Amino acid sequence: MESKILAKLGVDPAFIFLFLLVLIIVLFVLYVNISLKYDRLKNSYASFMRGKDGKNLEESILEKFSEIDTLAKMAKQNRSDVKTMLKMTENCIQKCGLVKYDAFNEMGGKLSFALAFLDSNNNGWIMNAMHSREGCFTYAKEIVKGESYVELAEEEAEALDRAIYNEDYMMETNTEKPSR
Repeated sequence: MESKILAKLGVDPAFIFLFLLVLIIVLFVLYVNISLKYDRLKNSYASFMRGKDGKNLEESILEKFSEIDTLAKMAKQNRSDVKTMLKMTENCIQKCGLVKYDAFNEMGGKLSFALAFLDSNNNGWIMNAMHSREGCFTYAKEIVKGESYVELAEEEAEALDRAIYNEDYMMETNTEKPSR
């Protein structure tokens, strides 16, 4: 049984048969792939809808929305609380600078110190404790906006600079910070 149409076109029926066979195999592979995806989707849907009808599902979604609203309110309140706390801590001591020195070059051990305490606006005070053989003398000087109305000693000025620029005392001593 020969086809006159195929003979005029010069096409061998075996090629058509092979082409259709390959096409059937490709379609079968695609069918298996889609079938597997469908089964996964069906299982996901079944687990999502497990024990729920349309009304229960709607209630659970509304419940989740109310939880989200509650979380949004809490986040807004937390932001407000953080802003309030930041305002409250502006005037708290946030910076300090320490300079240890030997006030009278006779004691050794650098027992004297100048200690600056500042808030975020560089307001605060400097405490200077000068240790000698006769005793310890302590002085306090007020700092307003990073400056003192009273003349500062060299060590006090250095402690003030360390507090303002957040320099660490450990840098001066050239020692490692102790491990905690």
